[in-house]
Amino acid sequence: MARVKIDIATPSLFSTQIPVRITDVNYGNHVGNDALVSMVHEARMQWLTFGGFSELDVKGAALIMGDLAVAYKSESFYGDILDFSISVDGITSVSFEIYYQITTVRNGITVTVAQAKTGMVCYDYTAKKVVAIPAAFKKFLSH
Repeated sequence: MARVKIDIATPSLFSTQIPVRITDVNYGNHVGNDALVSMVHEARMQWLTFGGFSELDVKGAALIMGDLAVAYKSESFYGDILDFSISVDGITSVSFEIYYQITTVRNGITVTVAQAKTGMVCYDYTAKKVVAIPAAFKKFLSH
């Protein structure tokens, strides 16, 4: 089976911590894939908010997800504090890629839990069409 391989872009532009809640744990007693994808969304929202943006307003456009890839590396459990490090690459006139390095520290050792990538596209929901990345947001992406 071919596995998804994600090469995390550098440098990291933002980091945040998200604790694993009991509702994030599945019947295998570890974080479920759906919960991890929700945490990726939360990390993205925190990063956008940090920059003064939201998914519906990046100063002239909204964002829509074109694709998502997750490479799971290790289990995560209730009580873990997940560290999300965000970087950006692949910036075009209308889209960009966000990379997420997801780790936790357990017994003094940093463990990679997962890596993820979301392909984001600037979008006008009223006109229902792809639009250019607004200049102010493009500057934020390039930091």
